[in-house]
Amino acid sequence: MRHGTRIACTAAFLLTLTAAPAATAADADTTHVDGQLPSGATYMMDVPTNWNGTVLLFSHGYNAGPANPAQDAPDAATKPLLLQQGYALIGSSYASTGWAVTDAVPDQMATLKAFTTRFGQASLTLAWGRSYGGLVTTAIAERHPDAIDGSLSMCGLVHGGVANWNNTLDPVFALKTLLGSDVPLVNLPTQQAATDAANTLTATVDSAQSTAQGRARVALAAALHNIPVWNAPTQTRPAATDWDAQQANQYDAVKGLLKIAAFNRRQEAEVRAGGNMSWNTGVDYARLLGKSSVRKEVTELYKKAGLSLGKDLAALNKAPRISADPAAVAWMSSTSSFTGKLAKPQLSIHTIGDPLVPVQTESALRRAVTAAGSAPLLRQAYVDNAGHCTFSPAEQLAALHTLEDRVATGGWHGTDPASLNTRATEADPTTPTRYVTYHPTPYLRPYDLAHPADRR
Repeated sequence: MRHGTRIACTAAFLLTLTAAPAATAADADTTHVDGQLPSGATYMMDVPTNWNGTVLLFSHGYNAGPANPAQDAPDAATKPLLLQQGYALIGSSYASTGWAVTDAVPDQMATLKAFTTRFGQASLTLAWGRSYGGLVTTAIAERHPDAIDGSLSMCGLVHGGVANWNNTLDPVFALKTLLGSDVPLVNLPTQQAATDAANTLTATVDSAQSTAQGRARVALAAALHNIPVWNAPTQTRPAATDWDAQQANQYDAVKGLLKIAAFNRRQEAEVRAGGNMSWNTGVDYARLLGKSSVRKEVTELYKKAGLSLGKDLAALNKAPRISADPAAVAWMSSTSSFTGKLAKPQLSIHTIGDPLVPVQTESALRRAVTAAGSAPLLRQAYVDNAGHCTFSPAEQLAALHTLEDRVATGGWHGTDPASLNTRATEADPTTPTRYVTYHPTPYLRPYDLAHPADRR
């Protein structure tokens, strides 16, 4: 959607805006606005005097609370570069913390409306977000295409909510079963119960890490989540056949998964959903491992430990399964899963070494968009770095400019790594440019609304 004639925003015009919410001069070239929406969410806007007519609607990532600030840019290093280039930046806090998609989408749309009321119609509106904000951004792209011209998801949960919680269940199910821990994995009554379960299973993993057999089983659990063998910028990138170093890196990420998403965030999401929204009934764990990006490492570590991988996989397949609450699945599906139907272009970028939201989520997005017939509107690009959302300012600006080019020309241009890296260097020569050719393996537990067979 191309909006009407771009509004010229001069400093004199901006400084005459005295109605609530309050505006302050953030510096000589930018007007900053703080406000509150009827939902209780706060918002912030930063508009440079040389506004180029483009507004960027930023959706922030998962916030566990209790603090709940608004955010209108991905990071402190990228924000001033965007303002220097003339972009107007806006974003809300969302009315609640946690798995807040039912608040986030309407709050973000209300923030966009508040911006238009105050500053006038933008000539170009782009929605973008990081991590959980990538899920919010993709939801906006599917549900409110008339309000935006395009969208950019960065390290996003573009696989959707049901797929996310199913795939988060698999590694902890494997750890509990194979390491002999007795902890609840779902239907966690309180945050304290979630913390206790996370601590107990983490201690079990720590103990297992001291033996070759335990390390092999931790690697198997990591493989069921496609946790990469290089997953933090502080880690040494292991050699292709250095199985021990690979597993040591995954061990750190497995503990991070236990401490972050597998219990505490699950409990909060279960409260919203009204019950357990994930299951592993009918799952063949031997088949899942066969599709994992790190299956070779697991095979080699089992050989080294003198363990039978076949017996452990059989034990997983014979273990009592976890069934979902149908009403909770229905809530998560309707609020947080995707149809794959795009009406405007979307660019999705991901680091290849992401342990929290593995790069394979991009395969799940591609699957949904292809089934929905929207594949020409989607492009995906990959950054050769470890960690979750560890993009440089240059890499983020390159993605943004590439999306702008797609909107302006009606076709995708320069989405190959060389072109993206050139564009990144031009945008910010002081930070890394690491786009590479990459093809993620399939997401292990996909679920979307474009495939009726996914629903249960």
